[in-house]
Amino acid sequence: MLFTGNRTFSKLIVRVTIGALALAISAIILSVAILKGFKTEIIEKQRGFFGDIIITKNDLNASYENTPIKLLEQDIKHIKGVPWVREITPFATKAGIMNVKGEVEGVLLKGVDKTYNQQYIKPNIIKGDTLNFGESATTQLLISEYLASRLSLDVGDKFIMYFVQDPIRKRPFSIRGIYTTHSEELDKTYVIGSLDLIRRLNDLDDTDVGAYQIRISNFDSLQVATQQIADLLPIEMNATNIVEQMPDIFNWLNMLDMNDNIIFVLMMLVAIINMVSSLLISILERSAMIGVLKALGYVNTGIRKVFLYGSMYLIGLGLLIGNGIALLLYVFQTQTHFFALDPSTYYIEYVPMQIHWYQVVGLNVAVAVIGLMALFIPAMLISRISPIKTIQFK
Repeated sequence: MLFTGNRTFSKLIVRVTIGALALAISAIILSVAILKGFKTEIIEKQRGFFGDIIITKNDLNASYENTPIKLLEQDIKHIKGVPWVREITPFATKAGIMNVKGEVEGVLLKGVDKTYNQQYIKPNIIKGDTLNFGESATTQLLISEYLASRLSLDVGDKFIMYFVQDPIRKRPFSIRGIYTTHSEELDKTYVIGSLDLIRRLNDLDDTDVGAYQIRISNFDSLQVATQQIADLLPIEMNATNIVEQMPDIFNWLNMLDMNDNIIFVLMMLVAIINMVSSLLISILERSAMIGVLKALGYVNTGIRKVFLYGSMYLIGLGLLIGNGIALLLYVFQTQTHFFALDPSTYYIEYVPMQIHWYQVVGLNVAVAVIGLMALFIPAMLISRISPIKTIQFK
């Protein structure tokens, strides 16, 4: 009935319907994959640099240098006992001025120690290597590609950095590695070095730190983990998460969810219009057959099922083709990064994709269910067809 009919117009409509369904489901799957991949990449860049939760002194200090704090071993043990907490590492920050061949640039030195997991920054290293916490750790730096270009620096180059304090101190550094996050705020501001250096400059004890950053295993549990950690801290300390520290970025990412909703609605409208048109044309083309079936005693419900089963077949075929197209594009892009982006605008060089199998299944079920529900209304037209008039017309 669907493909072997004598009328070429109905065949064309059937093929258009299958194409529209394939286009709809492939567009929906790819839009979800792109949005999820994009959000994951941006969030991972921020998490890799700042961690998920930061513990600082609970004061009104608004400078770049946090008031020193110290957690006892039992406090750290209690924090590690919170569900989802993967690691806790100390760090400190200190403002400095890079002086390279007469060019100066104000930066913020983030000092870390050997407990800092550099696997989060390693994917962003484009030249050189991560910090080596050996004897010369206090003289090594990771700088951004922006600063390297701005000051004409390369891996292995040496320069002097001045730290504004009383008295002013200066220290020699060598470039260990060059990184890029494509985030203007990070690349223009931060260099990464040794926590021990900041301790020496600020005359701190070996256990004093500027803050602690915590990495959790489940980012969806960020708010709950933040509250549980805050309840364990001494009264003079405070825990804030990355969403609270960077509300603009995360509000922007949340607004992107609207794009997926709009694409889903538009694609479903296209698919529904084509499915309804195909069903109506099939019913009108087979009106004589419907009349014969009614004359033989077949009820309207049974006849409706015949056409709805045919529509289910079209939906299944369209979904199969659409999923195949989406899968091919997904694998192609994830393996080749062929479709590029402007990193100065999107913080990433290529179109990222990420999606789970259960999301694909859910999207297919949603499209199939909504499509079938929309077809019940035009299927009611069958009850209005008179067997006498259609058979006579035949």
